[in-house]
Amino acid sequence: MIKQIYNLNYHRFNSKSILISWPNLINDDVLFDVLSFKKSIHLTNKALVDVINAYNSLLVVYDKAIDNIYDEIESLKLVYSNKKKDTVESKIVWKIPVCYNDYFGTDLENISKKTNIDKDEIIELHYKNTYRVCFLGFLPGFLYLSNLNKRLYFPRKVQPDLNIIKGSVGIGGNQTGVYPSNSPGGWNIIGNSPVNFIDKDKLHKISFASPGDSIKFYLIDFKEHNYISKNLDSYIIESEVIND
Repeated sequence: MIKQIYNLNYHRFNSKSILISWPNLINDDVLFDVLSFKKSIHLTNKALVDVINAYNSLLVVYDKAIDNIYDEIESLKLVYSNKKKDTVESKIVWKIPVCYNDYFGTDLENISKKTNIDKDEIIELHYKNTYRVCFLGFLPGFLYLSNLNKRLYFPRKVQPDLNIIKGSVGIGGNQTGVYPSNSPGGWNIIGNSPVNFIDKDKLHKISFASPGDSIKFYLIDFKEHNYISKNLDSYIIESEVIND
């Protein structure tokens, strides 16, 4: 496969960081190029605090102020031109149980009315897709997922809810995700997953999933949701490794 080379934009973000931007696209080609570059930077530069990725950008954070921004950008460009396409590791598909109903899916009715899509079809359109983990934020363990069916695109709420419960599955614009903890938020809630999305005992890797992994939701009923919730200490999230 021919390695895709993008025309990237580099500029100083602040005294200790550089922002690298790709074309404003959300797709796997861009994401895996971002992740490949991210890994290459970590392997070649020891003066880093962190490299943070979003859908189509990297923020490269250094441990001290950048003396010569031009030289540092040229160094990053060289790393990008020499990176290997196979620097992204094998990906994992995580299978996540979700209970979709009016009790948990507090915004299902509103989405159905405004999109003219039956609630059962909304649920089916959502769980039958396979989603890509693009990055984590705004809460620890919050997975930003791409590949939402276009028919389910729905704007965020103008007035956010003050308390969205842990495990809530939401839609915000062209994205979907799961709230890993109780939090205020403006996404539209369509269901709930009983699993833990953060592991407070693992400081180096707070979520089980990483950027580049995939998420596959599957249907459970209220009884199954309750059972998993009560047995989280012994519950193991199903997964499989995919080698492209």
